[in-house]
Amino acid sequence: MMIRNKKLQVWLPMIFSVVLIGGMYFGFKLRETTPNSSGFFKTDKKTSVQEIMDLVKLKYVDSVKTDSLQYDAIQEMINHLDPHSVYIPASQLQEVNEDIMGNFDGIGIEFNIFSDTINILYVLPGGPSDNAGLEVGDKILSIDSNKVAGKNIDGETVRKMVRGESGSTVTLTVLRENQEKKASIVRGRIPVPAIDAAYMVNDSIGYIKLNKFSESSYREFMQSLESLQQQGLKKLIFDLRGNRGGLLNQAVDMVDEFLDDNKLIVYTEGTNSKRREYNCKRPGLFETGELIILIDELSASASEVVAGALQDWDRATILGRRSFGKGLVQEQYPLSDGSALRLTIARYYTPVGRSIQRPYENGKKEYIDEIWERYTTGEMVSADSNKIANGKIYRTVVKKRPVYGGGGIMPDEFISIDTSKIAPVTSRFLYNSDFNSFVYHYYIDNRGMIDQFSSINDFQKRFNKSNQVWKDIVAYAAQDTNDISKASAHDKETILNRFTANLARYKWRNTGLYEVLNNNDPVFIKAVNDLTKK
Repeated sequence: MMIRNKKLQVWLPMIFSVVLIGGMYFGFKLRETTPNSSGFFKTDKKTSVQEIMDLVKLKYVDSVKTDSLQYDAIQEMINHLDPHSVYIPASQLQEVNEDIMGNFDGIGIEFNIFSDTINILYVLPGGPSDNAGLEVGDKILSIDSNKVAGKNIDGETVRKMVRGESGSTVTLTVLRENQEKKASIVRGRIPVPAIDAAYMVNDSIGYIKLNKFSESSYREFMQSLESLQQQGLKKLIFDLRGNRGGLLNQAVDMVDEFLDDNKLIVYTEGTNSKRREYNCKRPGLFETGELIILIDELSASASEVVAGALQDWDRATILGRRSFGKGLVQEQYPLSDGSALRLTIARYYTPVGRSIQRPYENGKKEYIDEIWERYTTGEMVSADSNKIANGKIYRTVVKKRPVYGGGGIMPDEFISIDTSKIAPVTSRFLYNSDFNSFVYHYYIDNRGMIDQFSSINDFQKRFNKSNQVWKDIVAYAAQDTNDISKASAHDKETILNRFTANLARYKWRNTGLYEVLNNNDPVFIKAVNDLTKK
């Protein structure tokens, strides 16, 4: 009997193990073959949306595109959330991500279409097209075997044709000085700069314009800041006008360059997201110099993080007009079909506890329309018309100045929008392709003369905007029934200033454009005057 019990004691654990393993295996296989299961024997019910989609697919009288139905259903659901949560279809995801990544795979050219002809306006130095021998002024006749000259083709179609996976090849046939040339181009990684311009205004004041907060923004910002410091930078104008935001970590890193110690920069918090604080971590490159931040009604998100933190700590003077008012944090989640959901998960708060987010309870349309209402209610021309000034008052950390939350960043110094109007015919000419076409062809015809200018400053001083230039512009505009011959002095000055700025862009890229435009920009001029007095 004892021998039998001992045998049982030896074999019983092994038997239990085999039974347990067998049961787990059986349960796992059962779960694999049972749809919508969440346990060994439990089956979850389908949602009503899933049931309806299945019924439409199986029973509906006509054939339907269920992908479109699903997209519409998702969009309707997201419309009941905040204005910044968004569903990104798989077909658009790469393009959306490229903007945040700060690069894309392509051939490294900038082009425009004039009279059904694709003209190369810029070739990235050292890029794929430059290595293949393409030049500014080349006209693209065909892409691979597809003829594109003389066709009613749009820019988006051209971009899709020349872009592709890095390492792949595209063949372009171009026309140069009445001769056809073929170029076989190996696509590569093309940077999308976040810095539009960085230059010294005078011996001590520098200017940096940032257009977005992408993965390369902080690196580009540091390169620009270090370069300006080597040129004698003591005071800085940091232009965030029109900057719609991007990656929060890039904004935090930039603010860290302006604040000392371990100061709080921003914190985020949501119903399902615990409070997370972002503090300074290292000595900054520009912790003590005079600093002015430029913002306007299109400065949003990460731009407001920068402006809000530096305003709360009394580190910078904020100039311009009330910012957009986006204080929501999105996180992107990939979906199984290659699409993605960019979902709002938290609000961000400035160091003194301000939420910058505007109200959106009345729906997305009213939320977007509020920006346009600022133009009609007088807010763009008078600081007293700003609704935000009636909100909750907070106090800055150092000087205890009043600041406001709940509707964007209100600047320390309000600068009215330019209310001087230009005639409709002038506006029509400036904002259609005719104006850009004239500037381009003028540059191509006068490239030798423009190349003689040693710098943008030299160009602005010596370039002769003669009567003949104005006559040429008037004649070109008249070809498309734009009669600007009787333009007012203000309109004439506006056209010639834009012409000079765009001409400078061909030679010195965006830095040339902004350096010329800034000389007639009242917000920029105010910033320079303020810094000069200090």
